[in-house]
Amino acid sequence: MLSDGFLDYFALGVLFFVVIVLFYGIIVLHDIPYGIAKRRNHPHQDAIHAAGWVSLFTLHALWPFLWIWAMLYRTDRGWGFGAPRAELEQQLAEMRQRLERLEGAGVSRPASAVEEA
Repeated sequence: MLSDGFLDYFALGVLFFVVIVLFYGIIVLHDIPYGIAKRRNHPHQDAIHAAGWVSLFTLHALWPFLWIWAMLYRTDRGWGFGAPRAELEQQLAEMRQRLERLEGAGVSRPASAVEEA
């Protein structure tokens, strides 16, 4: 059979392995929002990375907010509020063309329509 000394050393080795894996796992976990920010070309990726380290020392209390902050920005639509910028620019150009056509045609509203508006 195995001697008790071998089992003690084996248990100690398993304990060290588990502690090291947990230590590095927590460090990798805190870096997830920074990885997201980096992939999305976030303008505040350095701040998110620094806040991730601060969150590491505060038991990840800030981590969910860093995740949200990193997810808010995308290069194609900015901060994600409203329609994409290209679509808005296209709508603005169409409205300008329509206004120029209306002004060029001399279309004017009757006085009664102006008062109602």
